[in-house]
Amino acid sequence: MHRVVITGMGIYSCIGKNLTEVRQSLYEGRSGIILDPERKELGFRSALTGFVETPDLKNFLHRRDRVGMHQPAMFAYMSTREALEQAQLDVDFLDKNETGIIFGNDSTTGSVIETIDKARKKKDNTLIGSGDIFQNMNCTVNMNLATIYKLKGINFTLSAACASGSHSIGMGYLLIRQGLQERVICGGAQEINPYAMTSFDGLGTFSTRESNPQKASRPFDKNRDGLIPSGGAATVIIESLEAAQRRGATILAEIVGYGFSSNGDHISNPSFDGQHRSLLMAMNQAAIKPSEIDYVNAHATSTPAGDGIEAKVIGEVISHQVPVSSTKSMTGHECWMAGASEVIYSMLMMQNNFIAPNINFEEPDDDTATINVVAQTKEQNINCFLSNSFGFGGTNSALIVRRFK
Repeated sequence: MHRVVITGMGIYSCIGKNLTEVRQSLYEGRSGIILDPERKELGFRSALTGFVETPDLKNFLHRRDRVGMHQPAMFAYMSTREALEQAQLDVDFLDKNETGIIFGNDSTTGSVIETIDKARKKKDNTLIGSGDIFQNMNCTVNMNLATIYKLKGINFTLSAACASGSHSIGMGYLLIRQGLQERVICGGAQEINPYAMTSFDGLGTFSTRESNPQKASRPFDKNRDGLIPSGGAATVIIESLEAAQRRGATILAEIVGYGFSSNGDHISNPSFDGQHRSLLMAMNQAAIKPSEIDYVNAHATSTPAGDGIEAKVIGEVISHQVPVSSTKSMTGHECWMAGASEVIYSMLMMQNNFIAPNINFEEPDDDTATINVVAQTKEQNINCFLSNSFGFGGTNSALIVRRFK
């Protein structure tokens, strides 16, 4: 089995458009949550959201490369551009050396609605435009990036609700570990337009604490009342140790464990058993003791049921003392990208020797009081971390990453 290492990262999120901005926001505990008036006009129960600016790609890409891109692909281009630059990979190298791409993405709602609106207005489908089909498909990120960067390896989109980004890294890890790929671009992308969140809002799962948006996302806090939708994109370049060393790449960290499971139960309710099994699998694969985990980046989305169950699982599998925080307290729930972005957030903490705070954590409930939630920025050396991701349909993913040695 091949060792799998991280050689590049890129991020485009509501707390920063690049690694430097995001690192500073994490350290300062800066929230990216706003109140969006457009959502109120559309009848949203909650108009809270993470704010992510749609990038202008005219300075980077020709029109023919942009025409098939909507929000998920545009966000993913920005994060992937940064990740490849950090990994010192260019198009010429990628064209000549097999490189795969697996991206987590589970919707393209905004572009689909825009296409339907065009069809209704024009009454002639031939006038819709050639780029819409490539914007409308869930594999829009893979199609666009694989074409732009001339990728020749594995190429598919992973759709697994809010664990999509994490599973994309996990699947890339397994392919490299088994020698089927030397290098895979992994990540997650999440559109942020209101259309993508209308049915989610209808479920009543969003916080309605609109008077103070930056205080609304409260993972593990007793008075949490729901999650905040957010988005953007995150990209992680992973390679076999041999491939990375052969090209003289800087190795940022090593992926040592990936655990997954399905609850096989309720379509939206979290499950202690399902989460427990995914964490145990990751720990067993990494062949490490619970005491070796220095930090847990929790999935905790700020929902009453989900946070409590995860707290129980962390205490049972890892430790009641291990430092825990949910970066969703600052970013909101980045949905399809969250599993990838939270690996990057944790990597930035590991590289800079601090634990980002679980902001807005003021009072625990009976379940969350049993774990060590870090409410203020904490200076600490992190050698190994666990990142949890759980999604609708009962899909669970856990990744363990440690310093390279």
